[in-house]
Amino acid sequence: MADYQTIRATAAGARSVEIDEGLRAHMTKVYSTMSVGMLITAAVSWAIAGLAVSDVPTAYQIGADTYLTGLGAAIYASPLKWLIMFAPLLFVFGFSAGINRMSAATAQTVFYMFAAVMGLSISSIFLVFTGVSIVTTFLVTAIAFASLSLYGYTTKKDLSAMGTFLMMGLVGLIVAMIINIFVASSALQFAISVIGVLIFAGLTAYDTQSIKNEYIQMASSGDQEWLGKSAIMGALRLYLDFINMFMFLLQFLGNRE
Repeated sequence: MADYQTIRATAAGARSVEIDEGLRAHMTKVYSTMSVGMLITAAVSWAIAGLAVSDVPTAYQIGADTYLTGLGAAIYASPLKWLIMFAPLLFVFGFSAGINRMSAATAQTVFYMFAAVMGLSISSIFLVFTGVSIVTTFLVTAIAFASLSLYGYTTKKDLSAMGTFLMMGLVGLIVAMIINIFVASSALQFAISVIGVLIFAGLTAYDTQSIKNEYIQMASSGDQEWLGKSAIMGALRLYLDFINMFMFLLQFLGNRE
């Protein structure tokens, strides 16, 4: 696979400057779209958690003077919880399969819808962990993500082989997580959390380099619609890396209510 350095080295001076400028604009689009998605997820998650609990006694008590509202019981204590739990995964599969039939504007809207669904899915963290530990873990994740993404962007080392290994590990991780839903093993959960952090840390670097190289390969085509959708898919990949790394780190760093 031709990489950024190879293509840039063979380009004329003016062309190499154009590639650099286009790449910076493309990556800015990726990171800004991802950031908006993160803000939507945080806002929806916090809002849903606020609506799900109250100090008015109900049949569902989850803490001292803390009860689930009707909405909270529906989301966290009814069969609907399974749909909410797996909705983001189904959303990703559907989005990836259908993006070629969407415009770039539609793809961006669908991504933001997915971010809202993810917020609903992970809103229970505000019921389980203290607010301070959630914020602290988010900041730790942000620092780690920025460092790993910067490495993926700047390194001259080809990370494609690592990507294949990480994707195989990800499949195994998903299988283990599904199994642990039913066996509820604390030892398996600890192993899943450790492996999950390592896998998504590696994927952050790999995906950043992959997004960069994909842009370089297609930049000469001038297909702005494809490049626009490529930026959305890049934002989705990095968003998933961040969210998953955050959720696994929360198992270590989060203080439970």
